Formats: sequence, structure tokens, C-alpha cells
Amino acid sequence: RKKSLTKADTASPHLLVEKRDGVTTITLNRPQKRNAFSPEMLVRLCDAWTDIRHDAQTRVVLLTGAGDKAFSSGGDMGTTIPLMMRTRQPQGEWEERFSADRKQLGAAILREAEFFKPIVAAINGHAHAGGAEFLLSADIRIMSSEATIALTEVRRGLIAAGGSLARLTRQIPWAHAMELALGGEPISAEHALAIGLVNRVVAPSQVLETARAFAQNISLGAPIALMKSKEAMVRGSGRPLEEAFAIETQCTKDNARSDDAKEGPRAFMEKRAPVFTGRMPEA
Repeated sequence: RKKSLTKADTASPHLLVEKRDGVTTITLNRPQKRNAFSPEMLVRLCDAWTDIRHDAQTRVVLLTGAGDKAFSSGGDMGTTIPLMMRTRQPQGEWEERFSADRKQLGAAILREAEFFKPIVAAINGHAHAGGAEFLLSADIRIMSSEATIALTEVRRGLIAAGGSLARLTRQIPWAHAMELALGGEPISAEHALAIGLVNRVVAPSQVLETARAFAQNISLGAPIALMKSKEAMVRGSGRPLEEAFAIETQCTKDNARSDDAKEGPRAFMEKRAPVFTGRMPEA
């Protein structure tokens, strides 16, 4: 049973969530700690993903960090990591909630999660360790020219098990994936762009604006069509072509049942903007 949070707990939340015009913006909000994952941030992230998954108004997620120094430096070495390793006893409300289910770390950064709403990441600063792993769950990545990406876990006696070892070789070529996972050294924004890890590299002042433009453009699509398109690609990745085609076919059939699949062609013929609702007919 969850306890009610005190005023002190909510005075300066470690995660900010703002919903507007079909785009939900999630901001990792610990700039003074390089947006490291605290127990509070992780628990709030889990709650946010659950809410967004069922929120019909959210078509796209925009993910970023507060400040201009770091997107995220990964798990907080003073709280989260010791709690994960069971070398620290939980202290306070958030640590108790996190320790009650340590799988929340993976859920918070969307490891093993079937989250099919599009995610745009605004990489406002350095993304290291778990921060870099979190980025691999995003679909579109806009990176500051001053930022770097690094999987530093091996330098701490750990491994990048937040999804990176499964995702990296599906997203970039083998040699580059190995360089990131084994080398532990940061790569520049230009290098990340060259190997296809990010979509755009822009000046620091333009990161959020550029990412928001991507998110708003995506939000023009029909909600179910967006999710089913992402689902087909995520589930089909790495499978034999025949299996991937079968997944694509099923997603196509699922989308065809939606009201939007009828509204889109109708609006085109009537030369007007479509009004998408994301509704499915009742069975």
C-alpha cells in the first residue's frame, strides 16, 4: 500500500511532466546532480509511463533533461546503485517505494517495455551510463553539439544491462556498438550522428526547439497508426523476414479497424484536414 507523499517530497520533484497539444514533455529534473536517476525520479517515471500509455490525448512523448550540462549521468551512485546492489537500506518514502520493486529501474527507462507511442529525445547535455541507455528507447534523437554519449559501466565494474546490450547492435553497426559497450569512452555528437545513433546535431540553444518541432510534426499522425507503425518495427526487428511481415500484417489489420483509418482517406477526398480521435469501434 502506497503512503501519501509529504509536502517536502513534492516541493521540488525530480521529474516534470507537461501535456500540451498531443505532446507530453518529460523532463529529468535534477540539473544540480547531472539529472542522475534518483529513486524518486525512477518511481515517478514508472508512474508517468503508465499514465501516458493510457492517455488518449498523448500522441508523442518529448524526453529531455533540465539544464544544459547533462541529459542524464545514469543511476545515482549514492542512492540508486547501492539500493540496486542491496548495500544500502532504504531511507525515506521514495527509497522505500523503489526498494519494494527494484525492477522499476528497467521499467523507468523502458527496458523490456512494450511502449509503442513515439518518443523524441532532446539530448540537451551529456548522456552517460544509464542516461545513454535511456536514449536507446527513444525513436528520434536530437543532440546538442556540445554533448557526448558514453556507456561507462565497464569502468565501474558493471555492465550496461539497461537494454543497451540487446538494443545497440540492432540500432548501429557491430563495430560501433562494441566500441560504445566495451570502450567506456564518450563519443562526440558528430560521431554519434555519423554512426546513425542520433538524427540531428544542433547548437545547444536549438535542441529543445528542434526536438519539439519533430514531436509536433509526428503528432499530426493518427494515434493508432503511429503506435501500430512503431509496434511493427519494434516487434519485427531482428526476426526472419517472414515473421516480420506477419507482424506487419497484423498491425495493419488492427489499424484498419480504427475510426481514423476511415477518416484519413475521407478527409483527403474532401480536401480538408483530418480529425483523428484514436478511437476503435466497440466489439
